[in-house]
Amino acid sequence: MKRLYIVSSGAGGTDYITPQAQRALAECEVVVSYSKYARELKTLIDGKELYTSGMTHEIKRCLQAIQYALEGKTTCIISNGDVNVYGMATLIVELMEEKDLWDEIELISLPGVTSFLAAASKVGAPVSQDFSIISLSDRLTDINLIDKRVKSGLDCDFVLGIYNPKSQKRILPYQNFLKALKGYENRICVIASNVGREKKEKILITNAQDLISQDIEHPTVSMSTLIIVCNSNTKLTKNGLVLTPRGYLNKYELSGDLK
Repeated sequence: MKRLYIVSSGAGGTDYITPQAQRALAECEVVVSYSKYARELKTLIDGKELYTSGMTHEIKRCLQAIQYALEGKTTCIISNGDVNVYGMATLIVELMEEKDLWDEIELISLPGVTSFLAAASKVGAPVSQDFSIISLSDRLTDINLIDKRVKSGLDCDFVLGIYNPKSQKRILPYQNFLKALKGYENRICVIASNVGREKKEKILITNAQDLISQDIEHPTVSMSTLIIVCNSNTKLTKNGLVLTPRGYLNKYELSGDLK
């Protein structure tokens, strides 16, 4: 059967790509990718037939990947982070469904390490309780729904992972997010930019008040930024790491016995 892989490349760079994804890249004949990700994975896709394009050309890339597979070429389409977290999986599956290609192409979706998980590991243990992932991009999602989700997440005391906070032209969803943070000023926040990209990676541990105060001028917030807003139980350790307790020491003694 003709085969199409949706390959998660993980957070930026090559450190977070799984062995399973690497095997798929080694097996495939053709790689379809957003141009930036192809450059980052150059050492893993050298010698492959390559099709790349820029931002906003997602449908064209997915259609091209499907076409390559229909031609009998084992194909990988690259999706940064995880294919199911604002990635290519949903669009590929939608197009496969619309074209009714399930009897012609074997579709294999491979998971990856997202920037949310990678950034969390770099700052300690901020995500040990329930969490919510929200994108502030209103290109495909109504801004009123985004605002509702942010408010609900804060009201429910979730740890929030905020993707795509703002771009040069798209700032209103981020401004609304900052307004929603009022009343939660003491919440510990992590601002992580270009996670996994060694020369560009920047991770800042701060608080919601810092975000609110600097408004849209915060120097570390851009489209390449992930923001983690911690919950009401989160604290800093003695050496400055972020800790959201799971609750073990509320129930158990240090010996492991029930209190």
